[in-house]
Amino acid sequence: MNEKDKLLQQIIFELMFSTPQNRNYPEGMTAIELPRKYNAKIDHVKKNLNVLLDKGVVKSIGANPKFWLFDEFNFQKLNSDDSIHSLMWSGDVDFDCFFEY
Repeated sequence: MNEKDKLLQQIIFELMFSTPQNRNYPEGMTAIELPRKYNAKIDHVKKNLNVLLDKGVVKSIGANPKFWLFDEFNFQKLNSDDSIHSLMWSGDVDFDCFFEY
């Protein structure tokens, strides 16, 4: 898996497992938080968020700042042959990093 796909996968799972208790803002995550957490360029993160928005996997709320949330309803409607669906379950994913015990 290349670095771009890995970043996209990390963003999907970060938004999927985020809760109001573990975010800086209860409304959602901002495009600024994600590059800081994953040491990525903001342009790459925004591009990936827009790809996910086009697929219907995430939704955006607000304008300034724009908050991003995982859209579970649309994700469940995503075809299992879709490239985003395949990407999510490819490679090794460390799910422990998304949870605090």
